[in-house]
Amino acid sequence: MSASSPVATPRAALDALVAGNRRFAAGTPAHPHQTADHRRLLEGGQAPYAVVLGCSDSRASVELLFDQGFGDVFVVRNAGHVMGRSGTAQASIEFAVAELGVKVVYVLGHQSCGAIAATVAHLVDGAPLPGAMNILVDLTRGHLDPEDPARDAVARHVAGTVRDLLTESPIVAEAVERGDVLIAGGWYGLEDGLVHPVEAALPA
Repeated sequence: MSASSPVATPRAALDALVAGNRRFAAGTPAHPHQTADHRRLLEGGQAPYAVVLGCSDSRASVELLFDQGFGDVFVVRNAGHVMGRSGTAQASIEFAVAELGVKVVYVLGHQSCGAIAATVAHLVDGAPLPGAMNILVDLTRGHLDPEDPARDAVARHVAGTVRDLLTESPIVAEAVERGDVLIAGGWYGLEDGLVHPVEAALPA
């Protein structure tokens, strides 16, 4: 097994992410796999154990909040952790599953997400979004409560994104069905530093 792939099963991969986040939240990060020697081990290739679709928000750095290092996590980020019309986010996740052999696909939202807040504001009062940002509304609104868009908006969007992945990506869905990959989701609390799980996924 590659030095950058310390886990062998989907459940162990998810447990490794959770354990790393708990270290981070407790203020006792291990900063694994960040030495010059480990960096050089990865010169010939990568074998991350997880792929995370997260938000681009500068307060939600995936590697930091999961206490991971070089080669551990394949990260896909955009505003509001949306799948995107271009297909690049989905393709990136599929690459991690099919080509890199990750064991877990994780959809990560976060507290006080500006992209989701803008979507809620648009749905409630029609507040316009400039430029191409209306795509964020289009790709998020279907996950929210139509009667009360603000209610559990981040968690609902995480759950909806997990469902979208399973519906739109045969590569991900089939890997989950085979038990090769576990798909999960959660939201990161800016106040407590913890990633709170969202019940949105199929068991491994």
